[in-house]
Amino acid sequence: MRRGGILMPISSLPSPYGIGTMGAAAREFVDFLAEGGQSCWQILPIGPTSYGDSPYQSFSSFAGNPYFIDLDILAEWGLLEPEEFQSIDWGSDPARVDYATLYQKRFDVLRLAVSRLGRGEEFELRETPCGADWLEDYALFMALKSKYGGVSWLEWPEALRLRQPEAMEAAQKELSGEIDFWKWMQHLFFAQWWTLKEYANQKGISILGDLPIYVALDSADVWANPGQFQLDREGKPIEVAGCPPDGFSADGQLWGNPLFDWERMKEEGYAWWLKRIAWQFQICDTLRIDHFRGFDAYYAIPYGDKTARNGRWRPGPGLDFFQTVNRALGKRDIIAEDLGFLTPSVKKLLKNTGYPGMKVLEFAFDSRDTGSDYLPHCYPPKCVVYAGTHDNDTIQGWMKHAPRKDVAFAKEYLRLSRREGYHWGMMRSAWASPADLAVMQMQDILGLGSEARMNTPSTLGGNWQWRTLPESFSPELARRLFKEMQVYQRLPKAKGGKKQKRVKQESPVSNTGKNN
Repeated sequence: MRRGGILMPISSLPSPYGIGTMGAAAREFVDFLAEGGQSCWQILPIGPTSYGDSPYQSFSSFAGNPYFIDLDILAEWGLLEPEEFQSIDWGSDPARVDYATLYQKRFDVLRLAVSRLGRGEEFELRETPCGADWLEDYALFMALKSKYGGVSWLEWPEALRLRQPEAMEAAQKELSGEIDFWKWMQHLFFAQWWTLKEYANQKGISILGDLPIYVALDSADVWANPGQFQLDREGKPIEVAGCPPDGFSADGQLWGNPLFDWERMKEEGYAWWLKRIAWQFQICDTLRIDHFRGFDAYYAIPYGDKTARNGRWRPGPGLDFFQTVNRALGKRDIIAEDLGFLTPSVKKLLKNTGYPGMKVLEFAFDSRDTGSDYLPHCYPPKCVVYAGTHDNDTIQGWMKHAPRKDVAFAKEYLRLSRREGYHWGMMRSAWASPADLAVMQMQDILGLGSEARMNTPSTLGGNWQWRTLPESFSPELARRLFKEMQVYQRLPKAKGGKKQKRVKQESPVSNTGKNN
């Protein structure tokens, strides 16, 4: 079925409180998607971010980001008074996230809310992660990070670094209050998340989630499960992840993530991975798995190296891993991020899994490669097309900064014109393509330039900050999107199999608190 969707990080939603949240603006965006004839909302990973603010470097593969907890909803629940957060300066630029300000001020407000739990109000937090084994590890991990000033767990005292039983028991007793705080953060997060997801699903919008292949070294995942990773006796990585040198980077990319011990994981039936994927499918409806080629072969760089030059390729788990996932969890709706140079073995693995891969229009117009399979006429129906992803420049930025020959090629191939708007022309070509699903960045829907780029890979600072303004989700823009979906037969089907007709959307359902 032909569908359309929009890539919009939760952090990028408008909000007067410094960062997008799971509150009213999120529901308004769902309404905008429905009015615009869209079928899915793609988000970035929603875990708690660490140094660098990247959602792909999280303190946990399972936890939710406390910054996304909506403060107005907490006020509706009686946990905050509006003046306790509305009077705070959350940053001077409503179009950018100020992470330093959030780090300094947000947790004080959240701690105040948690301190009021149990005072005359009882909350039935539906489907929260109570009792989940990851929650115990995550809460203790964060409590210890607080105690030791936020440093990496590799710098903690040896007994805690190596999780010696006596030290662990003592820490749990000493930090019980702090542990409870971090648990409550997750209860509140998922109470709001599942309410939002249910609202989206009721509007006919599915959630397309994003799962990084790797986890951060400084994470509860690695600290609590050292046997799943290639670590030495001190808990330090033996080798780390990255990409080899290529035409874009003479030194390659040094990501620094610890590598999985795939042999041991296979012996254990990939149990940790199965928990990870199963949990993601409670959070979302469809899952994009990042760096798919790493399951075929992964690039391993000696720990401590300053560049990726000395790395080498090692075999990944291959098809056996995905067959195990299918047997344990059933056939799931998974998208493979298969961008970049693909070897025949990676292509074979993608074919054997049956997962749709990704196509990016901005990659199609390299004037040195006129046979690119990123050109729309080459697409198989079973794929997902983007004009650009969160790692690419916006369409308008690409048109301005890409090599002239590439831009000229794109204009000729796609018949782009200033009158239509370069961004609308490129998106039109994606919607018209054979791809089953076409996902556009919200920045491109709005026609924004490079100032709205979400991330520039291998750089620090200035990334993950872009935000929409409150007036972004206009009825006029929704009507234009609806018309495009109608023209290119991407409107979602209503019950009974008929294409939906334009109807006035109901008002967002408010969160009332007690039964969330």
